[in-house]
Amino acid sequence: MARVFKRKLYERLIEWKQQSNGKTAILVEGARRVGKSTLVETFAKNEYASYILIDFNEASQQVKSLFSDLMNKDYLFLQLQSLYNVVLYERRSVIIFDEVQNCPLARQAIKYLVKDGRYDYIETGSLISIKKNTKDITLPSEEERVTLYPMDFEEFRQALGDEATVPLLRTFYEKKLPLNNAHRDKMRDFRLYMLVGGMPQAVEAYIETNNFSKVDKVKRGIIQIYLDDFQKLDPSGSLEMLYKEIPSQLSRASNRYKPYSILGNVGDNKLLEMLKDLEDSKTTLFSYHSNDPNVGMSLTKDVSKYKIFCADTGLFVTLAFWDKDITENIIYQKLLNDKLGTNLGYVYENVIAQMLATSGNKLFYYTWQKDATHNYEIDFLLSRGAKLYPIEVKSSGYNRHTSLDAFCQKYSHIIDKRYLIYTKDLKKDNQTILLPVYMTPFL
Repeated sequence: MARVFKRKLYERLIEWKQQSNGKTAILVEGARRVGKSTLVETFAKNEYASYILIDFNEASQQVKSLFSDLMNKDYLFLQLQSLYNVVLYERRSVIIFDEVQNCPLARQAIKYLVKDGRYDYIETGSLISIKKNTKDITLPSEEERVTLYPMDFEEFRQALGDEATVPLLRTFYEKKLPLNNAHRDKMRDFRLYMLVGGMPQAVEAYIETNNFSKVDKVKRGIIQIYLDDFQKLDPSGSLEMLYKEIPSQLSRASNRYKPYSILGNVGDNKLLEMLKDLEDSKTTLFSYHSNDPNVGMSLTKDVSKYKIFCADTGLFVTLAFWDKDITENIIYQKLLNDKLGTNLGYVYENVIAQMLATSGNKLFYYTWQKDATHNYEIDFLLSRGAKLYPIEVKSSGYNRHTSLDAFCQKYSHIIDKRYLIYTKDLKKDNQTILLPVYMTPFL
């Protein structure tokens, strides 16, 4: 039996159940293997008198066909109860449509089932295939959507039995105090999280074996599932290549992802469709260039200039060493002890993108010309009220922040706080707060 980990989205489901009281269904989106089914089934077990889970990956044709005619809902509910051997109680039971993208008619039925009002409805699915399978159906408007991301640093520490670290780090952050002697240990804990990542299967493998080779094997299995999905969507292999090239594109320190350097001559429309699929798959995070850094950055984003990150940094590390049969324990040990020679800036940039997105931020960055051959770059821009937080990322400890200073001079009227996120302890350098990477979620 797989372990059940504590997930923050559970609280959001409770809120939905109380506030909606049957007036809406909820769709939990997320990448494959991120823990959607486990989360919703745990929720159903704990919060309802009974539940039926219909897994449309393996549901029979008999079950799927029940949703083609909704005239007689009594018949539908009786059939489901007898097929799944579960008694449903009015307003006290929930029906789960797991992997709902594999039964478009069930997705369409949500509208009428919610209106009927007898039971609650939770759906799970990966958007990418939902989109492909819903061309001819009416999507329900009676549906709230939430995203389940890979486990964040706090969920990861809780899985390891550590409830104290993250609340303590938050207190240090709020009081703007350095950790001093404890900083090294916390950095090591954080690097462990970067290596294992937040996919529940990988975390479980780490807890059970304490062996990085075994963890890596699990992560390779998950990446292979993603590659197979991309192959189904795009048999030419281009989509798969775009995903596999994420680490090498980030490591080049270029100020954007360059798809044409990977795919050669590909039509703009075809490329746009593939990028949309990549984004919808929830396996990646896109950060767009803001052409006019201001509070409404979505209005000035440049859709032709973007960076792509992996939604899980643990998978990113495995992808970066994909050409080796198995990422040897030695690489993991060196990464864990901060001894690996390569410039790890791009791994840190990926984990910061992941933490910011998981905390509910849209990702934007900004570059502008410094001189004939160099650019200034702000790695991330967060909008807070009517102001901006510019962020520069450094993988090493040094604390020069030329781009940040130049940006704050140029846009002084809209800057609130400015941050340099790096691997050393918390301190202040004039106006700039130098923030250890593990405090990123509190921004």
